[in-house]
Amino acid sequence: MSAEGGGGGRPGLAPLAVEVAAAPAISACLGRREASLAVPERAQPAALAALARASGRRPLVVCTVSEAVAEHLSADLQSWLGADAVASLPAWETLPFEQVSPAAVAMGTRLRTIWRMRRPETTPSVVVASVRALMQRLAPGAEDFEPIRLSLGDRCDRDELIESLAAAGYRRGVQVEQRGEMAVRGSIVDVFGTTAADPVRIDLWGDEIDRLCTFSISGQRSGAPLAATEIFGCRELRPTEAVRRRAAELVEEAPWGRRQWELLAEGAFFDGMEAWLGWLSGEQRSFTDLIPAGGLVVLVERDRLWARAQDLLAEEAELARHLAAAWGVAREEPLPSAHVAAGDLLAGCEAPVWNLNSSPSSPGEPLVEAVGWESPLGTGEGPVRQVASLLAEGYRVAVVADGAGSAQRLSERLKDHGVAVDAPSSLAAGAGSTACSVTVGPLRAGCILPEVRLAVLAESDLTGRRRVHRRARPAGGTPGRGAVEDLQVGGFVVHRTHGVACYRGMVTRAMDGVERDYLLLEYRGDARLYVPTDQLDTVRQYTGGDAPTLSRLGGADWQRTKSRVRAAVSEVAGELVELYRKRHATTGHAFGPDGPWQAQMEAAFVYPETPDQISAIDQVKEDMELPVPMDRLVCGDVGFGKTEVAVRAAFKAVADGRQVAVLVPTTLLAHQHHQTFSERYAGFPLRVEMLSRFLSPAAARGVLDGLRSGDVDVVIGTHRLLSADVEFARLGLLIVDEEQRFGVTHKEAIKTLRHDVDVLTLTATPIPRTLEMSLTGIRDMTVLQTPPADRKPIGTYVGPYDERAVIEAIRRELLRDGQVFFVHNRVAD
Repeated sequence: MSAEGGGGGRPGLAPLAVEVAAAPAISACLGRREASLAVPERAQPAALAALARASGRRPLVVCTVSEAVAEHLSADLQSWLGADAVASLPAWETLPFEQVSPAAVAMGTRLRTIWRMRRPETTPSVVVASVRALMQRLAPGAEDFEPIRLSLGDRCDRDELIESLAAAGYRRGVQVEQRGEMAVRGSIVDVFGTTAADPVRIDLWGDEIDRLCTFSISGQRSGAPLAATEIFGCRELRPTEAVRRRAAELVEEAPWGRRQWELLAEGAFFDGMEAWLGWLSGEQRSFTDLIPAGGLVVLVERDRLWARAQDLLAEEAELARHLAAAWGVAREEPLPSAHVAAGDLLAGCEAPVWNLNSSPSSPGEPLVEAVGWESPLGTGEGPVRQVASLLAEGYRVAVVADGAGSAQRLSERLKDHGVAVDAPSSLAAGAGSTACSVTVGPLRAGCILPEVRLAVLAESDLTGRRRVHRRARPAGGTPGRGAVEDLQVGGFVVHRTHGVACYRGMVTRAMDGVERDYLLLEYRGDARLYVPTDQLDTVRQYTGGDAPTLSRLGGADWQRTKSRVRAAVSEVAGELVELYRKRHATTGHAFGPDGPWQAQMEAAFVYPETPDQISAIDQVKEDMELPVPMDRLVCGDVGFGKTEVAVRAAFKAVADGRQVAVLVPTTLLAHQHHQTFSERYAGFPLRVEMLSRFLSPAAARGVLDGLRSGDVDVVIGTHRLLSADVEFARLGLLIVDEEQRFGVTHKEAIKTLRHDVDVLTLTATPIPRTLEMSLTGIRDMTVLQTPPADRKPIGTYVGPYDERAVIEAIRRELLRDGQVFFVHNRVAD
């Protein structure tokens, strides 16, 4: 087992790919050096898999117009060919000449794909890349990079290993927290490889690898054992001898950049060093120069692709003009491009080049016939009926589930409708089966291919849930409130038994000849306490407002403090008991259990739920099914999934015949929620309306009439919902988003709606508890602490206004097909 990669070598739908190649349009093109083929978008993964299997060429290099298309296509192809057969070549997400280094995972993935291309036994069947990724020039020495290979029992010198990791660009720190970092404690070396799912711990006994295992970032605890691992670099541009020599020459040739040339000449790694690639690489080589004559290049939407390439080069040229003036570069000295020209991209490629379009670009262009599945919305039985019908007509049918649990559920659902289900191994048995096969893979959408009598059904075709490709969250549990990474060296912590201390970091100590990791806590009088890592649950970060007084280790002051707190808690608890008694004396509506529509709507959620999200949803539903009015606060950071909790609660209320009011503080948020709720409820007979000052009087009257008559199921609005003319026919649930942003008057009005309806409050920054209790009464609380898988951290930069910096930030987002919101303090500007 290796910590790198992941996904294994599962063949997926590979046995069916050869059958797809029998489609007349595909078989007619096989063997040609140039061909143009039209394939509907949902069938393109099947067609490309067929080319990879039947063309006899390797690798198949697929070029797309954008990174998003490349990511989706790569994941779909893994369903067809298996994870090991498909490689990705991501583009750097940074702007040309931007003095910020690309993500380590992107550079590591590129290095791994380039390395695989050099070896016939590791060459992937398919490489998927955007045109920007292919145009990017190769760094000097990138083709020669070798991964660091480690196996259990191997001889390994610790200092040489550290030196090799440093040469590959790994940063050394106190402990490993993210990809591209390493940490050393005695004979233990921790490293998080750029392409690894989990960080790796290398435990040496002398010069021999005694233990090799994964470990968790949150608790730093060892995990699953490994037999071997491969560690790829986290820098494409490394200060090789050639790079250092060229940098030394540039000190005299381009004195305007003396600082970075000197750093590179000294062999230093620094943030943004990749911006100088154009000056350091004399050759105009790109990934396409590595494609062997036995390969095949497929350009997806060629015309759009070349237009995108020209836009990228124009963008780079414009940036170069602005930066040349800022850096003091002479006008006659153009800045070297980090990309090859679009016309030169395939100039040195000896492999055949095909075009793949979603519709015929000219009369007579071969077309692969493909149709989609019936919509699953409504009863959700349309695709299931189609499966039975296609099997009766002699089609081969394969169902691709998102996971093993989904595969089991889908199999049972098909069997309930009289459809026979075979094991995944039946895919290799050939035609003639009267049962469908259920397998697992990250397929976004399936298709029906009448010409070869083959049908592939993705889980999203059955549920309406659009597949979102994400890397699985590493094992190791959910990081809790007291996780090690939350502790700051020099910050205050609280030990369960010994009280408040100052955290001095993690240290390694040898006891009885055995080295172990400890948290070092410092108490009053410079007393020290070493807490072993298996007792991390006894230490928590101090969250009080003011700097506390350190406890005396072994003294009685901490026990006295705990006694005073217990007495105060008892007093507050008495108040809470009285409040709960009054609340439970009020009878509310007990909602019924979830129905089929609820399950169908929830299955259409496009992202995998986090553990905290699932817990919050379950708690809200349990509260709603009680005869006591719910009053629950859901607290979580932006992007942690609070809105989806509200969406599911609202649907449950409407399904039980009640109306829902969603109260938000701003018109913009009302509009965003209206869009979200409308999209999530599409296909269901629910009426969602918005009520705000932006509505015309006639439209507002229509919404108010619908609320009184009961025709409007969900209304989303600002404080306009609190007006006297707003009347509900059967209000059952009130959802308040960001309650702390409403004024006292509005909060008093909200209280009048709370007597017998369930209340769900969402917030990222709850108000102080004393004010909350005085205004709204006591409520249950759920905290969302788990971020979504692969959630990227928010980068915040503060500085004086610089129009050039604003332009660069906007360009960076547009270059990666992102979105930009420009917030200004004056509308007139």
